[in-house]
Amino acid sequence: MPHQKGIKVIAQNRKARHDYFVEDSIECGIALFGTEVKSVRLGRVNLKESWAQVRKGEVWVDGMHISPYEQGNIFNRDPLRAKKLLLHKSEIRKLDAQVMRQGYTLVPLDLYLKDGRVKVRLGVCKGKQVHDKRDAIARRDSDLEIRRALRSKQKG
Repeated sequence: MPHQKGIKVIAQNRKARHDYFVEDSIECGIALFGTEVKSVRLGRVNLKESWAQVRKGEVWVDGMHISPYEQGNIFNRDPLRAKKLLLHKSEIRKLDAQVMRQGYTLVPLDLYLKDGRVKVRLGVCKGKQVHDKRDAIARRDSDLEIRRALRSKQKG
C-alpha cells in the first residue's frame, strides 16, 4: 500500500478541551500492533477517557479504546491495553518536569495519520474549575450569536 501524503484526523478528544486548559502540545508516535493499526485506519478509536503518564522514563497512554479488528481473530489485542508513545529522551524529561507542577496532566488531544503513520498529539493540560467551564460556554454562545447576526446582515 503506497504512503498517503498529508494529515488525516482519525479521532479528537473534544472533552479534553472542555475540561482542561491546554498549555502545551507535542506530536508523538505510538507503538501499535498490526490489527490495531487496521482498526485505527477504519476510525474505530475512542479518546474520551484517555490519559498519559510517564513511567520509568517512558510515556504510556491508558484508557484509549481501539476496537478489535473484525478479521483479526487471534491477533487482536486487549482494546484498553496501555500503549507506549514514542518520544526522544529529552522530550520525555521535559514532559515529566511539566507534569510535576501542581495540577498538570498529560492528555491525548488528537489521533491522526501523518504520511501513513499513526501519530498522537499529546497536551500538557491544567484542569478547569466549574466557573471556567461556564465562562467558556458563555463565550462560545456569544460568538455564535455574533456570527449569526453578521450572516443575516450580509444576506439582507
